[in-house]
Amino acid sequence: MNMLSRGIGESYAVFLLPLAREFGADRAALTGVYSTYMLFAGMMSPLAGIAFDRLGPRFCYCVGFALFGSAYALAGWLDALWQLYVLVGVAGGIGAALIGMVPASGLANRWFRARLASAMGVLYAALGTGLLIIAPGTQWLIEHYGWRGAYHALGGLLLALLPLVLALPWRRIAAGPVERAARGEHAGSQGNSWTIARALATPAFWALFGVMFFTSVTTYAIGVQAVAYLVEIGFTPLQAASIYGLVGMISIVGMLGSGVLAERIGERPVATLSYTSTIVGIGMLALLAWHRAYVLVAAFVLLFGTMQGSRGPLVAVLSARNFSGGGLGTVYGTIMVGMGLGGAVGSWAAGTLHDLTGDYRAGFLLAALCAGGGLTLFWTVRALSAQPLSAARRTPS
Repeated sequence: MNMLSRGIGESYAVFLLPLAREFGADRAALTGVYSTYMLFAGMMSPLAGIAFDRLGPRFCYCVGFALFGSAYALAGWLDALWQLYVLVGVAGGIGAALIGMVPASGLANRWFRARLASAMGVLYAALGTGLLIIAPGTQWLIEHYGWRGAYHALGGLLLALLPLVLALPWRRIAAGPVERAARGEHAGSQGNSWTIARALATPAFWALFGVMFFTSVTTYAIGVQAVAYLVEIGFTPLQAASIYGLVGMISIVGMLGSGVLAERIGERPVATLSYTSTIVGIGMLALLAWHRAYVLVAAFVLLFGTMQGSRGPLVAVLSARNFSGGGLGTVYGTIMVGMGLGGAVGSWAAGTLHDLTGDYRAGFLLAALCAGGGLTLFWTVRALSAQPLSAARRTPS
């Protein structure tokens, strides 16, 4: 589910140049579609959390697949830019939120208490896998069938999988391990029930919200224009899409590693390594405009790619630690609004800065500064530097 949510949602970077040729729109108008997608994905996250807590995962995933698939299938027939905003931006964002990390984190918290950080890392790694597979696949579809055919194919894939999603044993999946289910234990029935009002009164909530916002600005100021940037400096479209896909592939290592490492040394050291590598990786990408060397491509993929998404498992685990009990899905979903807002701001601002300056350097600088902002929160807010889970596991729950 995560693989499809992230991979299909972020395939918009591959559509950017074909859509520009089709509609003759400026970069800000086109990146605005992705900003809308991120905004609605973020704003829908609290509702996805409420739906998960109250209606269960079957509702989230089935409605999400139906909406996401229908929107992308219909996008192949659009003939005006505003329709792209409605289908890919609004409907696509809502659908992606319903099948994305919010319900996945709620289920993981029920199944993997002791090794939650590692489990979250695996789930986030699925996001990178989706980017690796779907970005080059989408470019191949565009080259052979055009951007309309590519949208039809992506939407058709989601709709074809809907019957399988409906048939899954959701009651069993939602119950957690057999021994807990027999005792009536799961994340929604624990004694300490969090409400949004209670969560908003804590520094931990706003710190985690800020981390997601700054991280998302960084990621999407780079990601949504990465393919276009690489093409403009001399790479072929397929090479550019493949590099973008490699970023997704190598991010799997960071997502898995951040969860495992956080269990041993804590979140703050992992965050420090992650944000520092991201900033250096952005610098390598910027240098490609002056010297198109594959060593710089490799450095960008390794440094930026490895750390892309590595903050997600940290935030998911810190959310579960600070807001454990009933209502976690709703609280975590509200924290994810920060991701949506950051993605909307980052993608829109990068496109606008490109139109104003004629190049990508201002957008790269914005991304690096926001990475520094996320790191600052880890060093200044105590709730983000608690003991590693390896120590926490020795404390009776």
